[in-house]
Amino acid sequence: MSDSLRELWLRGIAFNPAAPAEVLIRLLDEAAGEAGSLMCEGRDLPDAVIDAALSHPVERIRSALARNLHVDPARLAPLASDPSGLVRARLAGGTRLQPRWVRPLPDDILVTFLTAQEGGEDGRVTAREIEGELWSSRQVPRSFPRDMAGHDHPALRLYAAFQWQSLTAAQRDALLDDPDPAVREAARKGNRQLDPEAVEAELPPIGSRPAVFVLSTCALSPAVVERCFAADEVHPLARNRHTPADALARLARHPDAEIRRVVATRPDLGPAAVELTQDPDEDVRMRARLQPSIRTWAEFEAVQSVVDHGPDCTCPIPQLDTELSPDWFAACAVSEEPVLRRVAASWPSLPAELVGTLALDDDEEVRIRLACHHPLAPPHLLLDVFVTRPAHRPHLLTLPTFPRTGRTHLIGHPDPEVRALAAADPTLPVPPLEDPDDAVRRAAAANPALTPETLETLLTGLRTAEGAAANPSLPVPRMHALLDHCLNGAATPAWPSPFRPLTG
Repeated sequence: MSDSLRELWLRGIAFNPAAPAEVLIRLLDEAAGEAGSLMCEGRDLPDAVIDAALSHPVERIRSALARNLHVDPARLAPLASDPSGLVRARLAGGTRLQPRWVRPLPDDILVTFLTAQEGGEDGRVTAREIEGELWSSRQVPRSFPRDMAGHDHPALRLYAAFQWQSLTAAQRDALLDDPDPAVREAARKGNRQLDPEAVEAELPPIGSRPAVFVLSTCALSPAVVERCFAADEVHPLARNRHTPADALARLARHPDAEIRRVVATRPDLGPAAVELTQDPDEDVRMRARLQPSIRTWAEFEAVQSVVDHGPDCTCPIPQLDTELSPDWFAACAVSEEPVLRRVAASWPSLPAELVGTLALDDDEEVRIRLACHHPLAPPHLLLDVFVTRPAHRPHLLTLPTFPRTGRTHLIGHPDPEVRALAAADPTLPVPPLEDPDDAVRRAAAANPALTPETLETLLTGLRTAEGAAANPSLPVPRMHALLDHCLNGAATPAWPSPFRPLTG
């Protein structure tokens, strides 16, 4: 047996959807090399395999599991207090694949990270560095600061105080009177964000990066606003929800169309909204038409997450604010404005009858967003978007409703990615094992319609061995025999008829 075949068999079995737990657990052996790590990171796993990986003595295995996108994150809770700081950091940082839709970590894992006194028994990573991984991972739900504002642990109340403007007035008052001095100090600093005079007194030099943050988020005095106009540094004001009404009216007439575009959809724009419907810029006019439908800042953010992006946008899918109303999304779904229908298509809780309507929408971006965001999007729509929009293929393939059959008509498609999709369809009469593309041949060799006799032949070919080992029709005893061969160096036994024994 060549080393190449050995690696192909191990990798194929690691991702065989029919491999039972006892087979997959064998791949956690050190002799399996990287196949065990790839399996722990890259696929859904039975509970028994998760348990074995969680308690595995080899850090590499636990670290791979910490990055798994497919396992319920609640099952990974023990890794938040793993002896290895690197394992903890992997869990805090999330999957390296950077999926568009990130599942938030459960509160108990977040609490473990944020209250940890150290970064692991090995001392290679600090608790602060792990926190940094967590904040950049998008795994913290938007509601978490509000949920933690009254927590017993001061470290969590401190975190809530750092997210001052997301808190309710009652929560702010409580933190300003908190028994912990560090929390009180953070609350005092947070409260100054809403004091225009305090902001003016502490404002960094206009044009600097710190100043952009302040001008985008904090309450501003008339003097600060005038300094921004004098320095032509008004773009942050266009997004700042504290910008005074008179400044908004001036921004609505700003010569830079980009400024007018941002301002046009603000819920507090006032009379200037009517004026912008006659703007010389077509995009500004379109956004101004949307403005009467935008009544809250949560609605503004939902529209902004759509209006600036095109059909091939693969930006992270944001966690929508829980304050958004189902009735608002329903109204958007039947709007004459395509942008509002795109917003509705992006809401994963849109009712089924509206999903059916939007699946037939004349606007392609509505259909694309529905396919990528909604769990009830019709399978045929997901397949259509896969074929026509390559940018969305990695995301679509992660969706549980993506069709596994009905793809045979694509077997002659010029795009090899599309042919590979068709080659895996179990209803395909003859999988294309001789296709010139490696990925297509691998998918064809993994097609469950193949007979055991054919699989035995494919297992001996370097071009098809990995796909054959990943084939769910491969008998479990044969999986064990291959692993015996790969892990123990055992001679491959003569395989009973109708199977042909492996050679090499």
